[in-house]
Amino acid sequence: MKTLFRCVLPLVSLTVFSAMGAPAPSARRVSTLLVPMDKGAENQLGKFEQHLNEALNEFNGLQVKTADELFPVAPDENAQQASKRAEKGFDESRAAFTARNYDDAELKLRSTVKEFSKAVGALEKCGHLCDALAMYAATMLARGDENEARAATLDLLSLTPDYELDRKVFDQKFIAFKAKVATGKQALLRGNVTVATQPGGARVFIDGQFIGFTPLTAPTLAVGKHLLRIERPGFKRYGALIEVGVEEAEIKHDLLPTSGYRAYDALLDKLGAEVTKGKGGPTMAGMGKTFGLDRALVGVLKVVNEAGGTELLLGVFDMRSGRPLALKRTQFQGEEYGQLKGELSRLVNSLFNQADQGPSESEKTSDPLDSKTGMEEWGGEDRGARSKEKPRKKSKDPLDGVSGTEDW
Repeated sequence: MKTLFRCVLPLVSLTVFSAMGAPAPSARRVSTLLVPMDKGAENQLGKFEQHLNEALNEFNGLQVKTADELFPVAPDENAQQASKRAEKGFDESRAAFTARNYDDAELKLRSTVKEFSKAVGALEKCGHLCDALAMYAATMLARGDENEARAATLDLLSLTPDYELDRKVFDQKFIAFKAKVATGKQALLRGNVTVATQPGGARVFIDGQFIGFTPLTAPTLAVGKHLLRIERPGFKRYGALIEVGVEEAEIKHDLLPTSGYRAYDALLDKLGAEVTKGKGGPTMAGMGKTFGLDRALVGVLKVVNEAGGTELLLGVFDMRSGRPLALKRTQFQGEEYGQLKGELSRLVNSLFNQADQGPSESEKTSDPLDSKTGMEEWGGEDRGARSKEKPRKKSKDPLDGVSGTEDW
């Protein structure tokens, strides 16, 4: 099997559909795990996960567990500390500005804006950073430095175009100045920024708004400063105050995994192998026990052509035994016309119905956790080691003979 590019989709609870008119199924703890076979597939995992979650949320009686719950985004501790310093500086700056002590206000506001620029990884929105920029611009205008006031105002407008000035805080002179800057040529300039991460498939937020998954080119932005935040379950959050110019800017960042995610990542080769063989296995069952899951959609994704077409081998597995209940391979040609969401929804429905017609859950199976799966040390330090699987007995599962994966 090819070397796998390791990545995980948020885990989501699933359950088997009841027949038409039958009582609603009881809630089950289930999840979706996707393993990418190449870098192109890795970059598309976030999009697939989003559409699968939307499809699953249409069903009643499901306990949805996302990757954010199983692998929380690790906070940026340095950004958190900078945020605390910035908030303290903001209070002091506001007091000096309100007192019209512009000399002191300028010094404090410069320091505060600098601390906020270090705290972006801990910010959900512009908030007091924009308030500080507005006060700094007004301070510089009051001191007669119109060029510095214009630069700060442009940054304020690029961060929050609809920022409203409180007439109780700002005088009419600065209110008129901001309106003039907002209609000037510089405020109308636009630029682009591309964002790439390793691994790909991370969520990107600009100025607090979700815009897509890496790698991507952000929608046209106003020239000036913007808040960039990148998140991926199981990795450390990243944030930066970026500068967008008329020439395209490029942001690249290597995400830092948590120790828990590294331990999980070390098992993805085995998980992918169990899916491609169409048999499930002890690794899958070990994950079910660790995460407290009953069933899961587990799949392997790969890119099949240069146009971005993908192939997904997706199955419903009993996570208590690692036994497959339904398995299907489907090709997708992209999402140029928004068709991917509907196709994945139909696939989920088909798999649920197929699983519902499979063997009863009441059938007893031997405990696959009798043999080690590598899950036992998830709570400890990651050593990058992989446990060896013991030979498994041949099962009577009908999918052993025909898995649909022979030409993978």
